[in-house]
Amino acid sequence: MLVQSVAVGWQVYALTGSPLALGIVGLVEFVPMFALALPAGELADRFDPRRLILLATLVEALASGFLLAFVLTRQTSVWPLYAVILLYGTARSVSRPASQSLLPFLVPPRQLPRAIAWGSSVAQLAVVAGPALGGIAYALGPAIAYGGALVASLLSAAGMPLLGGRRVTPDPAALATRLERVREGVRFVRSRPVVYGAISLDLFAVLLGGAVSLLPVYARDILHVGPAGLGLLRSAPALGAGLTALYLTRRPVERKVGRTMFAAVAAFGVGTVVFGVSRDFGLSLAALAITGAADQISVYIRSALVQFATPDAMRGRVSAVSTLFISASNELGGFESGVTAALLGTVPAVVLGGVGTLAVVAIWMQAFPPLRTVDRMRDVVPPGSSLTAEAG
Repeated sequence: MLVQSVAVGWQVYALTGSPLALGIVGLVEFVPMFALALPAGELADRFDPRRLILLATLVEALASGFLLAFVLTRQTSVWPLYAVILLYGTARSVSRPASQSLLPFLVPPRQLPRAIAWGSSVAQLAVVAGPALGGIAYALGPAIAYGGALVASLLSAAGMPLLGGRRVTPDPAALATRLERVREGVRFVRSRPVVYGAISLDLFAVLLGGAVSLLPVYARDILHVGPAGLGLLRSAPALGAGLTALYLTRRPVERKVGRTMFAAVAAFGVGTVVFGVSRDFGLSLAALAITGAADQISVYIRSALVQFATPDAMRGRVSAVSTLFISASNELGGFESGVTAALLGTVPAVVLGGVGTLAVVAIWMQAFPPLRTVDRMRDVVPPGSSLTAEAG
């Protein structure tokens, strides 16, 4: 899908020449996530997440088919692209909570931290290759990028029924109303300072510091490297994240996890500032790689803390709240970046966002002492959890 994301970003900017139009892409993706993520999490607690992921993947394939039709019919209006992005965002609002809640059912509890690291490694390999391939594919023709995304979605859907692992145990609270079950998930997150602090830190740090949505502007107008260069810029954070994820599979963070998470988010902010002011392509790639590495450490710790702190019966709903926060930081952050760039200029918007990330770190360290002082992952496992016996 990252091949497709690069193609869509370049095409929207090519059609409009507007940073605000790139921001609208993020807003359109966020709208269905805001409306559907929490109900989707409730569904993931009542039904097999594999089925929900399969359905969502087929809808993603449909969106890729529409994008392919868009370029083959030589459309020049940007509005059909927004409509397809809305459809794609709807599919992701269902698949994200389900996929995040699925991992603890696929591996034994003792292996969960390493499984999270391995899952991140595999994902980041795709994230490294995807944008680079997307930039090259778009340079050859956008139909190649969208056609490849369509085939990838269909292959992913075909492989979903092959996943094994244990199944979701029926929840005794399933007789409660769906609205009450959704509220229960929100209340759980609010009542756990470690969980709430971790996911809200990610929300505001990336909301302010995310520069990905503005990369087409940097590629075309600031660094002058074209769509292939855009692919490399998109791949640089993933390269840093992928190498870091591989390192974490060998040496997981075992002590001072709270302080390590805050340090990683601060490094993300510094890397964003450096990228914002850079006019050298090599330095820009290095700065983005640093942001990717720092973000990977933060994501790894946040994911592990949330998984360890959540009972099986609530994984879907808690994953939905986490997904909503993450989506707000990414897609809504893209909209914020586009609006700020339109008002202040692209470079000031990115630099200001990086400085804002550093400010968030300072505030959150004071606002969430339980998160700052967490030492080991297993310290947050609730009594009676299925992870209790083997978490150490």
